[in-house]
Amino acid sequence: MLQPERIAGLPLVEAKDISMRFSETDVIDRVSLSIHEKEIVTLIGPNGSGKTTLVRIILGLQAPSAGRVTWRKYARIGYVPQNFHVDETLPLTVRRLLRLSASHRKDHSITVLEEAGAAHTIDQPVQSLSGGELRRVLLARALLREPDLLVLDEPTSGVDVAGQAELYDLIKNIRDQHSCGVLLVSHNLHLVMAATDHVMCINHHVCCEGHPEAVSQAPEYLALFGAQAAKTLAVYTHEHDHHHDVTGHPVQDHNHGHNHDGASHG
Repeated sequence: MLQPERIAGLPLVEAKDISMRFSETDVIDRVSLSIHEKEIVTLIGPNGSGKTTLVRIILGLQAPSAGRVTWRKYARIGYVPQNFHVDETLPLTVRRLLRLSASHRKDHSITVLEEAGAAHTIDQPVQSLSGGELRRVLLARALLREPDLLVLDEPTSGVDVAGQAELYDLIKNIRDQHSCGVLLVSHNLHLVMAATDHVMCINHHVCCEGHPEAVSQAPEYLALFGAQAAKTLAVYTHEHDHHHDVTGHPVQDHNHGHNHDGASHG
């Protein structure tokens, strides 16, 4: 599947024709993906669709059966895992957790915590944090690396709906302030659709991809998630006088019509 260039310049990372086979099962079949600076790309798909495996391959934690991953030279990665468990008996404060992380400048911990909206947690035990506080602390921990790319696996796991919306706003703000790329993996379709630049829907292969509005209307997306589920999504609802071209970029439409044709189908 050929993809038009969404953003000029070399991507931070490019995965080309990635396949992964376990025993006789194709977990991933010829999936290609690229992420540029200042771009939020979201992977969506049902459980067992290959999202986590694809992320592990991109991060270099797992070798693909076929295909290749190419990183921009010297690119730094900040990673927020879906699950993060600390033994209840371990005396670990947020301050200590950040100090144990990648090397960073003096007093940088409080800076990244403030940016993540979690400065008040710095002397609290990690085990005492709420779901939302923990996600913000883990995001701050990833920011210590001053990443070119943030990889966030289910970044709102264990967070209530109101907190989820706030976290997605925070992620967008971090992208804007740091000019970093972001790779999101999520099941929160109704929130993710409004918080991303490019959506890739996979179910072992690429079902459809493109601008979020276009993907929400794609037959492959509707077949995978169901028309009724799709109707409940709050998909990028705003008043505007443009539509989007095949790359997802806005195109002025003086007739004020909506013509979202940005999904490419696999």
